[in-house]
Amino acid sequence: MPKRPKRQESVRRPHRHEWLWEPLTSDATFVLRSMFGAKAAYLDGKLMLCFTAGDEPWRGVLVCTDRSHHASLQAELPELAPHKILPKWLYLPEAADRFESVATALVGMARRRDARLGVLPSARRRKVRVARTKSSRTKRR
Repeated sequence: MPKRPKRQESVRRPHRHEWLWEPLTSDATFVLRSMFGAKAAYLDGKLMLCFTAGDEPWRGVLVCTDRSHHASLQAELPELAPHKILPKWLYLPEAADRFESVATALVGMARRRDARLGVLPSARRRKVRVARTKSSRTKRR
């Protein structure tokens, strides 16, 4: 009987922006979820920031906020702009000159629960499974 090859342990590559959400991990309400290839940071059940590491325009930090807060956030942090694909949220591209300092400031704002940051996620819809009756199965035949 041939020997099975040893199973290689998968090596987890750290997300390139993991250092940004680390200060949030000590918060009891912090939750990190994967979302469309991004890492989404939640505090108090609100979606606060999304960290993306793909190709532009998905390489940076998405600021989850209402459009009514865009002007005040952009006045404070001019590097932010509406995302090209998700304009309801602001975006800080990794290519920005002050990416590290602005991203750190955004994490600090989230920690302080700045009222301009965060959106409540929409409720997940449950799939309703319809029970098929015997009569519905016989009608197909």
